[in-house]
Amino acid sequence: MGDTADKAAQVPNDVCPPWVLRAYAVLADGERGAVVDPKGRIVWLCAPRWHSDAVFSALIGGGGYFGVEPEDHWHVWGGYYEDGTLIRASRWVTADSVIECRDALAMPASVDRLVLLRRIRVEEGEARLRLTLDPRPGFGRGGMRCPRLEGDVWTAYTDGLRLRLHGVRRAAWDARSVLRGEFRLRKGEEHDLVLELSEKESTARLDPERLWARTEEAWRRAVPDCSGLAAPRDARHAYAVLRGLTSSSGGMVAAVTTSLPEHANTGRSYDYRYAWLRDQSYAGLAVAAHGPHDLLDTAVRFTAERVLADGEGLHPAYTVDGGPVPEERGLPLPGYPGGQDRIGNRAADQFQLDAFGEVLQLFAAAAHHDRLTPEAEQAVTVAVRAVEHNWQRPDAGMWELDERWWTQSRLSVVCGLRRVAEALPGRTGQRCADLAEAVFAETRRRCLREDGRWRRAADDDGPEAALLTPLARGFPSADDPSNSVTRRFIEDQLSDDGYLYRFVHQGIPLGEAEGAFLLCGFTMALATDHLGDRAGALRWFERTRAACGPSGLFAEEYDVRQRQLRGNLPQAFVHALLLECAVRLNDASTLPP
Repeated sequence: MGDTADKAAQVPNDVCPPWVLRAYAVLADGERGAVVDPKGRIVWLCAPRWHSDAVFSALIGGGGYFGVEPEDHWHVWGGYYEDGTLIRASRWVTADSVIECRDALAMPASVDRLVLLRRIRVEEGEARLRLTLDPRPGFGRGGMRCPRLEGDVWTAYTDGLRLRLHGVRRAAWDARSVLRGEFRLRKGEEHDLVLELSEKESTARLDPERLWARTEEAWRRAVPDCSGLAAPRDARHAYAVLRGLTSSSGGMVAAVTTSLPEHANTGRSYDYRYAWLRDQSYAGLAVAAHGPHDLLDTAVRFTAERVLADGEGLHPAYTVDGGPVPEERGLPLPGYPGGQDRIGNRAADQFQLDAFGEVLQLFAAAAHHDRLTPEAEQAVTVAVRAVEHNWQRPDAGMWELDERWWTQSRLSVVCGLRRVAEALPGRTGQRCADLAEAVFAETRRRCLREDGRWRRAADDDGPEAALLTPLARGFPSADDPSNSVTRRFIEDQLSDDGYLYRFVHQGIPLGEAEGAFLLCGFTMALATDHLGDRAGALRWFERTRAACGPSGLFAEEYDVRQRQLRGNLPQAFVHALLLECAVRLNDASTLPP
């Protein structure tokens, strides 16, 4: 990777300076995602798909970006998402103008072609705007070749990728293959830019009106009305995030980005542009709590395909098209401050028993809505067989640590088996019920203390927030005395200022080793509600819900003291648990059978 000085020397002179993570917004269309900074620059975009190399990677020091910004540097910024969409409007207020830039990745999306829409409008005054298009394929290593203007469209290409840009005739490419231009707008005037990146040569018309209309209609169809839920606007936003992260193949990436550090200069930077079956199940369960929806069906389809294909060799994570996650390797880039640039993820080859439990819970929830396909029902049988053969093996657990006899992994499996037994009565159901009792009996013997509290693992008495996950799903039953004892111990040992941490890092105070884990805060809300404390559950929900940036996006962790996001964003499973809380924490909600 080289030392810091070597990395810093590689940063282009005009690279976009980094912002704190809470300042960024995200666009997504299911097949890829873009990160927008407050200055209106697209500083992250992989093309053509999630796991492809980045074309714009200024976010992690790669140098490429696509900027539209006021020439007047003396301005303040803001912005918002249009309700129930990932259409983002950035707003800039200068000394004598108000400018809005509306951004979206066009939908419906194609796996081999992305279209980025940008519509600039002057609300007040008169504005001069500057455009910079600096495509750098291969995480900043390459550049575009043979740029030329064809009518009103600029074209260029590189190996395996073709570029077209509509909407800026008065521009020029410099010696570094950067397109620069400017334009003026008066009050009420609009200007459209359409950027296309595709694997094959495209002749499709880049018609902004048509593309915007189709995108708006796609979002109207994608996100249901959440009226009546706790925090309905946030629930719709969570739906939009989950939809934006879910490919047409059914796979949902864990986050848009790679290498945004969970804790500065500790080496904890990871690539989350892949589909974790646990996260996918969390999203499907959240949607199922609200009612049948396409996102439930896609989660069931993708998960069933993976279980049927790999059986006992099921991987925790895949590419969104079901392929293997590449081996982890570093990139020779400076990285986001405090982070190390990495692509690929070594956790994809771990054995994580709890993934089978979450998958079984997902299939049971689909059966509850009569949405369990024949393929998924077959996958139930395969998953149950895998549990029979492997539940006594040590596994890496929910947090992907060293292999041990983790309590949460076994309780997750028991919960999944019992849910399937209830949803699929008959021979399969009885088999699941019998296996659940056997796993539960041995887990109680090895992992339940004499005082009624669950251990973190068979050989570890410490507090563990992951133990709240099965409780949030209704297992063990609310009258089991271990629930309240365990929940109270976790709250006493792992909470601070209304936020919850995963576990104790030996010898390091909470908040110094890592941030509060937002998934755990929402899970605590559900577990507290399951035990009959609705007021306490709402307190946990509202406190955790506050840990987002101005864009309403959540990362994996939250630095409580600095009020900053930590890790990749937007973190899918955090948005999934927010949605589930919004569903369950209203007077009409109940746990499904």
